[in-house]
Amino acid sequence: MTTQVSGPTTVATRALAPDLARGFMLLFIALANSHYFLRGPAVLGGYPQDGSTMDSIVIWLISTFVDGRAFPMFGLLFGYGVAHIVRRQEPRKPRSVRRLLWWRSLVLVVVGSLHAVLLYVGDILAAYGVLLFVGAWMVRWKDRWLLLTALLFFVLVSLPSGDSSTISVDPPDSSMLPADVLTMVTERVQVAPWVALLGPLGFVCPFAVGLWAGRRRILERSERYRTLLRVVASVGIGAAVLGAQPISLMLSGVASVPGRPTLELIGPLHDSTGLVGGFGYAALVSPLARRLELRRGTVVSAIAAVGQRSMTCYLAQSVVWALVFTPFLLDLSETLTVTTTALLALATWTGTVLLAQRMHRAGQRGPFELLVRRVTYRRPA
Repeated sequence: MTTQVSGPTTVATRALAPDLARGFMLLFIALANSHYFLRGPAVLGGYPQDGSTMDSIVIWLISTFVDGRAFPMFGLLFGYGVAHIVRRQEPRKPRSVRRLLWWRSLVLVVVGSLHAVLLYVGDILAAYGVLLFVGAWMVRWKDRWLLLTALLFFVLVSLPSGDSSTISVDPPDSSMLPADVLTMVTERVQVAPWVALLGPLGFVCPFAVGLWAGRRRILERSERYRTLLRVVASVGIGAAVLGAQPISLMLSGVASVPGRPTLELIGPLHDSTGLVGGFGYAALVSPLARRLELRRGTVVSAIAAVGQRSMTCYLAQSVVWALVFTPFLLDLSETLTVTTTALLALATWTGTVLLAQRMHRAGQRGPFELLVRRVTYRRPA
């Protein structure tokens, strides 16, 4: 007698809420990543400080609602998705499930490393792969250990530190904007492993919470968890907005730059409140997705299609950044402003929405999603 083991989830059985959240948050990812390419006489937190009034408004909006808020949500959704994979593999032994997750980890590390060297050194896929290698053991932890681990890493992120990207005064270096192909490869080969190895430290908290939430399918069962989702959405987003203000007002030029001891406090405050803000965004999307489920229109379907192909669309964004900003290509890092770069990010995301919707109508998965599934399950997806 043989046991039927589930393969990858089919498109028809996917829940709308996680896909809609991923699809919409890729706009925030585009806004968060693109401004770090900009150069100017003075740069603070990845923003040139000599822009127009409109630039200041855009800086305030992005640093309040986007920076440090989108990536935690993706970390939560990553853990949520892993919990879904584990649930579908229940007939298998724990060792077999770990091996399956390690295969997924391997392909993320390989694709992410190539992405970091060839397109964007700030890649997060390899970091997710490293995290999943360890997370393959975490999937069997009891709930209390997951939540305690999340709390521990939340506290670590909240400690005073001068390492927060929101207070960095460094302009983009040669690994971000290489002068030639040789410099690009040699610089990024040195930087990318550190990003992949240290990046997971910031994702452990949302990943552990995502595993916990995924076990309960909280995002798909918004009616059952209505009160929890409302509290997390209101408290999380509220804390994120308020906690961002010391940094956001400073970056937008409304407040002066304080001394180093103060910076080392407000930088982690921005990061830690961004974590709970990411949870709040996920909690906000869940009940919205339930309302849209029965009357799903073209726009909702298109954004969900991006979420179903999030890896492909994320990599497509990096192709645009590489083309537009790389010095030996279009070299627009000193030409574009914060505002025009935000418009470029919006246009890039819109392009991926149109592409994903076209693929959805044609019944095509994203090529990188197919790659991950075929390596993970070692059969056509």
